Amino acid sequence: MPRITTPLAEDFLPFATAAVDFHRTLNIPAGPLVTSRAELDSLHAHLVSLHALLDAHACRTRTLVPVEGEQLRAARTRIWQAADHVHAAYHASPRPGTGEVPDREACLAGLPEGAPELTTCQRHQRTAHRVRRQTTPADLHTPFTGLVRR
Repeated sequence: MPRITTPLAEDFLPFATAAVDFHRTLNIPAGPLVTSRAELDSLHAHLVSLHALLDAHACRTRTLVPVEGEQLRAARTRIWQAADHVHAAYHASPRPGTGEVPDREACLAGLPEGAPELTTCQRHQRTAHRVRRQTTPADLHTPFTGLVRR
């Protein structure tokens, strides 16, 4: 089945990829040894956006090409798992100023640290709600084998 693309459809993802690579090249070798909370927040936002993009592609594709749609759905699940780990890393990292490490359970209470840090948890909770509606617990906790349902 031929795919129809517009010139704009492929314009932005290569720039996003280049920006991530550029950030890594410039900041990791000369940067601090520990990832900052601001960078973890940005990585989390990036992964959540990528999750939404893969979700949109999986939903549109699965009706036309079911096997490709299932592969994209599996990728969407793995990206969510990555976002969940980055969120956990955010909570495991020390707070700026005090060096205190907050409890992950505080995030579930809804007000772990107040603004602006709360935006990370709000974004995570909004996406987690959508993930729970779209994904089974077995999908989220099964180790990835490369095999998807067909």
